[in-house]
Amino acid sequence: MTSVFKHPAVIGCGSWGTGLASIMVRQGAKVTMIGRSQEIIDDINIRHQNSTYLPGVTLSENICATSDLSTCESADLILFVVPTSATRETAERLAQLQISPETVFLSCSKGIELETSKRMSEIITDSFPDNPIAVISGPNHAEEIARGLPAAATIGSTNQDVSQRLQAIFNSERFRIYTADDIAGIELGGALKNIFAIAAGVASALKLGDNAIAALATRSLAEMLRLGTALGGKAETFTGLSGMGDLITTCFSKHSRNHRVGIALGEGYQLEQVVERLGMVAEGVPNTRSIYEAAKRAKVRTPIIDIVYAMLYEKVPPMAALNQLFELTPRGERD
Repeated sequence: MTSVFKHPAVIGCGSWGTGLASIMVRQGAKVTMIGRSQEIIDDINIRHQNSTYLPGVTLSENICATSDLSTCESADLILFVVPTSATRETAERLAQLQISPETVFLSCSKGIELETSKRMSEIITDSFPDNPIAVISGPNHAEEIARGLPAAATIGSTNQDVSQRLQAIFNSERFRIYTADDIAGIELGGALKNIFAIAAGVASALKLGDNAIAALATRSLAEMLRLGTALGGKAETFTGLSGMGDLITTCFSKHSRNHRVGIALGEGYQLEQVVERLGMVAEGVPNTRSIYEAAKRAKVRTPIIDIVYAMLYEKVPPMAALNQLFELTPRGERD
């Protein structure tokens, strides 16, 4: 199969970047991954694996890795798969190179910037205002994607041609790609669910039962709708793959880093210990702070986000934080 994109570049050699690279090579592309760790770069180039992030997965020889960001100059598609805290710096470094205005950018990270409340696509646009940009989100654990297990995702762009081209390079019989034009909603759904997954992990560790966790996840969806629409997303987006779909997966899956953060908190570990124990980025931790601040600025009621913030940054004990939810004044379900 011939890919509509011939030379995609993936900035970031973590699990999700590697998983997305694995999909694109199945569609006929030759993919360059850009990372910082020489150990991981050598692992990809020499042994055709990324044993640090995706142990046991064999990678195609059509995936190569480098630390040289300038290789992006020849890319027709650039994927941002870096931690949200590194997105602005990476975009600004990239802007110093000779990037074609025709090059498509795909934002794959989930979160908003603390200082500005900007979404990742907006940060990239700050450096590349003339380039087409899109986002991808959905219930997608890289561990399963890289192994070819069935999954689905949504690609968002206001440019229909870009959406269709991206759909072509990612869609397969095992990875179903849908398209939409609600970039804000898709990004916000992907960012918000990480916070709710931490709460679900705490509830799981405290053995509060399936009923409590199901109720927590359902009320998380209501909160996602309330805040997400206030920040510019469309209501229907949050009931789709990047909202409800991603929320379900990350609240219950053993692969979810944010869920594991919640479990560790519920087991009594302090935040610093949790981060060290995880050994990789869980976006829900920094994004709890940035989204908490964004909700306050938007004057939106977010009780679940508030209690996760309290656990992470105010050292409120997990059981005491969750009890606060049950002590709230009863409301109508649609409120």
